[in-house]
Amino acid sequence: MSVAQFLTAESLRLPGLAHGFFTRMGGVSQGVYATLNGGVGSRDAPEAVAENRARAAAALAVAPEHLAVPFQIHSPDAVAISERWAPDARPRCDALVTATPGLALGVTGADCGMMLFADARARVIGAAHAGWKGALTGVVEATVAAMERLGAKRRDVVAALGPCIAQASYEVGPEFVAAFVAAGEDTARYFAPSRKTGHSMFALNAFIGERAARAGVGRFEDLSLDTYADERRFFSYRRATHRKEPDYGRLMSAIVLK
Repeated sequence: MSVAQFLTAESLRLPGLAHGFFTRMGGVSQGVYATLNGGVGSRDAPEAVAENRARAAAALAVAPEHLAVPFQIHSPDAVAISERWAPDARPRCDALVTATPGLALGVTGADCGMMLFADARARVIGAAHAGWKGALTGVVEATVAAMERLGAKRRDVVAALGPCIAQASYEVGPEFVAAFVAAGEDTARYFAPSRKTGHSMFALNAFIGERAARAGVGRFEDLSLDTYADERRFFSYRRATHRKEPDYGRLMSAIVLK
């Protein structure tokens, strides 16, 4: 049996923690989902997704039922949990935090930012799905605030951003830029001109890094890996859309207190 393959952040290689930014390699799915698709919202075979998630959990040395992944809705909402839930009782949110050992927190994505957080001293962790909308409306700050309510200190929180779409691959229209202008953001910092008139290239990772700074985290690490450009290792919603593929796989990222 192949093993779920994952990357780690140097800043999260801390005593008492295990984490992984999983690639698309080491699963059982076929076709456009090959092979480690963790997306229950995809049209992949449910039994294949369940096996893939079980392999990701095993890589972190937890039971499959102890891997908690929310029903993601591109929101700024973070929820604190202390126990696992039934498969049909997932909270609708985009971030989870916990102080419970053995309870792994996970998120999925395919171009959006997947972030893992930890205050190793307070033993509080978090995981967040930060697409442009979630980042713009405050999911990063909400995650840190939820951790703080469990005893974490912002200056002790480490936040790591896994693979996501890079600026060179992320062309957006004028309405996208307008949303950032309306929110009062300094768009010159995150948007570069595109070769297509009226369009821009958006630096999602830089914007997420700025939101982490605003949240007051002690350290932010960006793995600086482009999901769109690296087809061998990563799924990409935008790449699948450009190719007019029928669906796309989802990457997984997870963290657990030992």
